[in-house]
Amino acid sequence: MRFTKTIFVASAMAAGLSSGAFAADLIVDEPAPAVGVVDMGGNWDGPYVGVFAGAGWGLADHTNGGGGPCGSDDEGCDLDLSGWLLGVTAGANFTVGGSFVLGVAGDIAWSNVSGTDYFGPIIGDAENTINWEGSIRGVAGWDAGAFMPYLTAGLAFANASHYSDFANETADATHMGWTAGVGVAVSVAENISLDLQYRHSWYDEQEYDVGAGPFNPVFGLQTDRITAGMNFHF
Repeated sequence: MRFTKTIFVASAMAAGLSSGAFAADLIVDEPAPAVGVVDMGGNWDGPYVGVFAGAGWGLADHTNGGGGPCGSDDEGCDLDLSGWLLGVTAGANFTVGGSFVLGVAGDIAWSNVSGTDYFGPIIGDAENTINWEGSIRGVAGWDAGAFMPYLTAGLAFANASHYSDFANETADATHMGWTAGVGVAVSVAENISLDLQYRHSWYDEQEYDVGAGPFNPVFGLQTDRITAGMNFHF
């Protein structure tokens, strides 16, 4: 009888050990999720919209001063510009191989980038203001996970106005040109990124019809800007 009990107890212990070993085989260790890290590797693809704000500065280059009220120096009525801008942007990115990302982007911004100066008793005070500006650009970036540094370049356009005491009249003109710059996008949530960008823009010369006939001023524009924005990805 004792021998039978001994065999029964031994069998039960063996069954218990086998069940425990089988259960242990079913347990798969999984690494704990990282806290505070957003995995954006490969997730820069797709459309996005956003908003941005920043600072701008530049030059309203007066090009028809020879013999006119600005004197013989074509730089006699140039105006340095500075101010702020606020705008919206939209675009889309596509991974084309490995970590290389190509995209297209457009933006438009309200601007108060302006400059005022006094140019003697004939011209008096003069002011140039960039009212709004925009661009349509290509983007080439590198997917570095939560970061995407990029280059951007394309068409640019800007509307500006000019006033001087000489004509006592305000006129505006729309300039076309080119823009190029660099930036970096940083993921801060699953569908949200921050964008920091610098661009330089060159614009063509335009005549501002203030009613002064052959003395209507002609300006070209150059601008620089640094902006910070937030983009929402889809």
